[in-house]
Parts: sequence; structure tokens; C-alpha cells
Amino acid sequence: MTAPSITLTRLDVQRLERLIDSLDDTLPGVIALQTELDRADTLVGHDEVPADVVTMNSRVHCREEGSGKDYHLTLVYPKDANADEGKVSILAPVGSALLGLKVGQHIDWPAPGGKTLKLTLLEVESQPANGGDFPE
Repeated sequence: MTAPSITLTRLDVQRLERLIDSLDDTLPGVIALQTELDRADTLVGHDEVPADVVTMNSRVHCREEGSGKDYHLTLVYPKDANADEGKVSILAPVGSALLGLKVGQHIDWPAPGGKTLKLTLLEVESQPANGGDFPE
């Protein structure tokens, strides 16, 4: 499957490249994140990002197509990750895969046990980039 085209904000890219620079670049999550940053086909200012695109600190509603299960996740920096609160690290496979997605696009989500799940982005419930809130 070809990965969907993604849009990223310049601010997110700057911050995420700084994060990558501070980590061991052989870690799987770091490699996956760098791959996502490298394939972004559109870079926009944080005040220009469409409201239906996932940015850092966005809260999203997605559905796993196989089971029909819905997830409400917030994409966060590693220090803020908390599975019980649905806060997913950008370094987790689903985190880096969600970054830059647009409502209606889907991704393959590597799940435990070697399975691959198909996740469809249904809604960006909140997007700090669009609301002027830029926590790091």
C-alpha cells in the first residue's frame, strides 16, 4: 500500500527534527518518524494548516476497520505519552503514522503480534496549531 500524502507544519518539523537529533537515531521509532518527515509533500505555516490535518498535540477520532473499534487519541511528544489517557507518542508506530494525515485517509497500523490493522481518520477533534496553542 502506498502511504497517503501528508501535510506538516514547519513548526512541527523543526521541533521533531530537534527531538530526533537528541535521540539515538537507530531506535525504530526515530527511524519511522524521520521517514514520515522526509515524505511530507506539503509544508505550511502553523497558521495555514487545514483544520482536518493531524498536527502535534491534535486530538483525533479514528476507527480500526477490521473490528470497527473507535479510538480517540492525542498525538504528543514522548514525555507526555500516557496510554491510559489516549496520549500517543510521536515515536510510537501509530503516532508517526498519524502525523500529517487528513480526515478520510487511512494508514496501516503495525499491531502487537505482527498483525497489521487499518486505521481510518474520521475527525480531527482539536488541533492546537489551528487554535494558536503550541505546546512542545
